[in-house]
Amino acid sequence: MSLREDRAIKVILDRRSIRKFQKDRKVEPEKLEIILECAQAAPTAGGTRPWHFVVVDERSLLDALAEAHPYGKMLHEAGFAVVVCGDPSISDFAKRYWEEDCSAAMQNILLASQALGLGSVWLGVNNSPGRPEAIRKVLGIPQHINVLGIAAIGYPAESKEPHSGYDNQRVHHNKW
Repeated sequence: MSLREDRAIKVILDRRSIRKFQKDRKVEPEKLEIILECAQAAPTAGGTRPWHFVVVDERSLLDALAEAHPYGKMLHEAGFAVVVCGDPSISDFAKRYWEEDCSAAMQNILLASQALGLGSVWLGVNNSPGRPEAIRKVLGIPQHINVLGIAAIGYPAESKEPHSGYDNQRVHHNKW
């Protein structure tokens, strides 16, 4: 077996952003649970775990999120969404590194979804003017909580070939 055939490596290399979902196909609760467990297995600065996850599976709220995010139309069809949030108030580490910590959790969500036969896409929120406020309003997220992004997840209604993003010109050894 080659290194590329390793299950974990294959999940990483095969993962693609999926924006079309089977709207009427429900995702099993045990898959959601393992996705959230994987999210919380992500590393964090100082072990602070500054994250909060808002799971959205009510169709009316998914539709409201789709309207609140300019690139969120796929939420109309997604099985559910996970809104990844961070609380920078819990520690100095969290204040400085909540975005990195929550990004690691988001990546774990995307990879776990792929491993479970689901499709997903990361919708950025945090660094886009107006988006955090719009998402906060839809979901009642407190003002002191930062909204990193939304993972739209469901059974894919499209398939995409894996593509290699590897570019040796962007790899520097020891010095630039």
